[in-house]
Order: sequence, then C-alpha cells, then structure tokens
Amino acid sequence: MKEIRGEINDNRLILHMAGHIDSGNAAQVEAEVNRIEKEAGEKIVSIDVTELKYISSAGLRLILHLRKEHPELVITNASSEIYEILEMTGFTQMMPVEKAYRVVSVEGCEEIGRGANGTIYRIDKDNVVKVYNNADALKEIQHEREVARTALVLGIPTAISYDVVRVGDSYGSVFELLDAQSFSKILANEPEKMDWCVQEFVTLLKKIHSTRVPDGDLPDIRETVIGWAEFLKPYLPPETGEKLVGLVKAVPQDNHMIHGDYHTKNVQLVGDEVLLIDMDTLAVGHPVFELGSIFNAFVGFSERDKEQVKRFQGFDFETSQRFWHKVLAAYFETDDENRLRDAEDKARLIGYTRLMRREIRRGGMDSETGRANIAFWQGKIVELTARTASLLFETPELQEDVPCGELDIEATDENLPAVIRFVSGQLEKTRCTPKVAMQIEMAVEEIFVNIAHYAYAPEVGKAQVRVEIQEDPLTATITFIDRGKPYDPLAKADPDITLSAEERDIGGLGIFMVKQAMDDVAYEYKDGKNILRVKKKV
Repeated sequence: MKEIRGEINDNRLILHMAGHIDSGNAAQVEAEVNRIEKEAGEKIVSIDVTELKYISSAGLRLILHLRKEHPELVITNASSEIYEILEMTGFTQMMPVEKAYRVVSVEGCEEIGRGANGTIYRIDKDNVVKVYNNADALKEIQHEREVARTALVLGIPTAISYDVVRVGDSYGSVFELLDAQSFSKILANEPEKMDWCVQEFVTLLKKIHSTRVPDGDLPDIRETVIGWAEFLKPYLPPETGEKLVGLVKAVPQDNHMIHGDYHTKNVQLVGDEVLLIDMDTLAVGHPVFELGSIFNAFVGFSERDKEQVKRFQGFDFETSQRFWHKVLAAYFETDDENRLRDAEDKARLIGYTRLMRREIRRGGMDSETGRANIAFWQGKIVELTARTASLLFETPELQEDVPCGELDIEATDENLPAVIRFVSGQLEKTRCTPKVAMQIEMAVEEIFVNIAHYAYAPEVGKAQVRVEIQEDPLTATITFIDRGKPYDPLAKADPDITLSAEERDIGGLGIFMVKQAMDDVAYEYKDGKNILRVKKKV
C-alpha cells in the first residue's frame, strides 16, 4: 500500500495518506506529493487520512508545508489517534480537521447486554457494539474507553473499544469479542456448568477487588452512595435516614477497583478466556458497594417481579437466587451461614437503597405499583438499618510484578525499528493501551532519531535505551543515554502552536510533541553522557 496517492474530484485534489509516515519515508512522500500536485495543476487540496495509522513530526512538517501552500487545506476522516496528535500539536487550530465515524446498523442483531447507559449488540461473529442511550454520547464513550484502558493496564481482562461508530441517531463503541458467549447464556443453556460459572465469576471479581487504582483515575462510588442515602432521608423515618447516611459515611475511602454493574451478562467467555465488558460504571470503593449491585442484579430487581430476571438474564428466579448464594459463599470462602447472612444483609441494604431511590426518581409515587414497591423497600431498609452496626468486611489485596529491560545499540536510522520493538516488548508486559503505546512509540522515534542524526555526527556511536516500570501509579520510564556532543533538547523554546501556518517555523515540533505526550521529560549531562528521561503513566 502506497503512503500517498492522489485523486481529483471536480476542482479538488484529494491526497490520501496511508500507513506510517515518519522520519524514514517522509522525504519520499513529500516528493510524491510534489509530483501529484504538479500533474493536477491548480486545485483546492484536502488530505484524507482514513488509512493513516501513524504520523511523526516529520509527517507533520509535510502537512505544514502543504498548509503554507494551500491556506484552504482540510484534513478529513481522522481516526481518534491521528486526531489526538493533530490536536496536541495545534494543527486542529490551523485548519479544519474532521473525525471519521463509520455507520453501523443493529437491526436484527442479537442483544447480549443492557445497562443504564446503553445496549450491547452482536453485529457479527467477531464484534459487538455498545449503543449509547444518549444521542450526544461522545464524552461518555471517551470516558468508558479511558476507564477500560485503565482496567486493562492494571491487569483486568477486558475488551477495549477499537472504533467509534454512528448507530442511528446515536453513537456506539465497537469491541472485538470473537465467538463470545455471556455467563448468562451459559447458565441458561448449560445449567450443569453453574459451579464452574460461580468459580470463574468469583475469581474475576476478587481480581477486580484486589486491584489498587492510582488516585484520581476512577470515580469514588462511596460519594455516589452517600448521595443515594441523602436522597432517601425525607422518605424514611428520621432515625432510619440518619443512621443509613451514617453507615455509608463510615465506610472508609478505598482505592480498590469495583466494576459497578457486575453480573453474568457482563462476564463473557471468549475461547478459554473470561473477559469483563461494559466498563462505564468502573469506580473505586469498598466491595460492599459492589455486592449491593450484584444482589440487585440477581435478586433485588426481580424480588417484586420474578419474571424480570428471566427477561434480563435469560434464566429463572430460582436459578438466579441459587447463583447469588453460591457466589457469596465462594467470595467469602465459607459455608458459615451467620457470616454469609451478615454479608448479605449489608449488600441488601445498599441494594434496596439504590432501588428505592431509583423508583422514586422514575415517578413511582404516582402509580399504585410504584408506591407498593417503595413501601416494600422502605420496610426492608428500616429493618436492616436497625440491626446493622457496620457495612465493613475484610477484602483481599494483589501484588504485581515490575518489568524492566535495557538495550545497547548503534544510533542509526536503520536501528529505529529494533528500538521500537524493544520498547514495545517491555510495555506489553504491562498490557499497555494502544493510545499510550502509540504516544510512547512517537516519543521513542523522535528522541532516537535525534541521537542518530546529531549526537555523534558525522561519526556513529552507541545509544542505551532503558525501560523501567514502576507501580502506584503504574508508570513507564524510558531513559536514553549517549556519549555524544552535550545537547539539552529541552533548552529550546517550544514552538508557538497558536501561530498561523504562514508564521510558523517548520522545525521544532519533535521534542514539543514528546513533551506534550509524556507526563514528564527531564535532561541531564553527567559523566560525559547525555541522559534524557521520559515518563508516562500507563
């Protein structure tokens, strides 16, 4: 596939960029662009980046040249990754940049999951799409993609959305789930596998609850549940309302992960791997809040209408109750009925709090059925609050390995692919997300090419590349060391990305892109060595 080709449409020359455009091929691409422009004559120029996977500062300099020559230049069909690079470097301020969204239909597709924010459909044997209820859901989609990537980096097996699409009047996130089947479907069609489902369901749940999340990366569910309890105070006896709020506030802040909507439709078997999906409710907090949500999924939502679980999960209420009690026993690793009853009561209190608030907010006070439901949950909350002294119980913790590695290599353009392969291999041990991996690859290219071109010129020397992974927060530190001429790339002033294309210098974008993409960049000259260190939270 050629990196560049031209297409004439009326009075417009469309330049189609594809593949990777970087320091290794940017000169050849520019020469081909000049040839295409000359043959096309005077035309309005636009760039279609539908098939562009990666662009470095060398490629951006080519676009800047084009923008100087063609003030009307437009970039179309930018993937989210390419758009982010263009936005980060100020190109979206200089010229119109249009994102690309393909159109997907879910007509006749199997529904495999449904939550508060959207519905998941299987669109073919390999892929599913989550269609959001909110027609203006791009911010929700971005949030879910980010929290899913956070979970994946921290070791939670999940599917990451690889595309954003239009579905009717709304948007959807597309995930690859090859021949996946939900635990709900397994329980409905193969009831003899219940114990296996329980064990896998609990194993993944414990992994989630054992995972520490860096401060600020996920919302705190405790604050949300405090809001639920505060909302109910006018609808409960005063002493009950006060105690309910006090019980929730007494739960300490906890930076362990919870899913927030953990049930058998959101746990999928893909081949022999168990994956978690529907990540928009991901949060941190004490597991009691998660158990309250799980209780609702299998018992609470269906307690007043036994057919509800059949409609939602695909199996009957008896199966659902049995699964819930088996999960509780496996989670706490005990058959002690008193201990299990105590844990269940705590989960029920959280679950009923959510259900009662939900019914009131949905106008339940205005119907006979709604008022009966509210009275039922109110009675349960009064009963449980009276005999509950604390919502706490013990939780597990998880320890993670820390990978690191080092590469010594001649600093030449020809060795750039080997350096990128080395760094990527180290990052794979952390399940680094595609977005972060691309940002790091870009930084590695810019820094290593600078060393190759300038550190030892006109001679050739060696560079050392070191990758270290630190925990809490999970961070990749990449250090570049050479014994070439002393040079501090951070000493140069950043380019003014607010300037128009006509006012901009062509150079200086490389190290600026590195500083924008990385969380920290530091330089020192020590013992005859240039040492440049970049850090990125992964």
